[in-house]
Amino acid sequence: MSSNVVMADNASGHRGVLGLCWLVYGLMRMVMAAWLVFVNGTATVMFGALLNRVPDPFTLMSAFHFLYTAMVVLSVVCGALGILAGLALLAGQRSGRRLAILSGVLSLSNLPLGATLGIWTLVELLPMSAVQPATETG
Repeated sequence: MSSNVVMADNASGHRGVLGLCWLVYGLMRMVMAAWLVFVNGTATVMFGALLNRVPDPFTLMSAFHFLYTAMVVLSVVCGALGILAGLALLAGQRSGRRLAILSGVLSLSNLPLGATLGIWTLVELLPMSAVQPATETG
């Protein structure tokens, strides 16, 4: 068996595991988004309790609501892309690589699981020629 065949078998095995990981991660992010929507009132009351000695609490509360909504939207987008990428990688579709790379980049901000899965995805799916340093000729 040549080394190219071994590398191809290894890559397809990694893509299956990677697809399963993205599917689980996507489901976790969707559950997280639902939980954030569910506890929105509690989070607002808790943040509002911190603002009793601030000169302009309404501006900070508006910023809190904007950032909270952005966090929910990011969680839904990462969850949906993760599920789509996982299903595409498991099915062996060509779009799975692009979806997984996009999901990997977006999930880097979610520590520690999203960053770990995102880095593993980028290392596994980006072309090696883009990673290798240039050699000197002469």
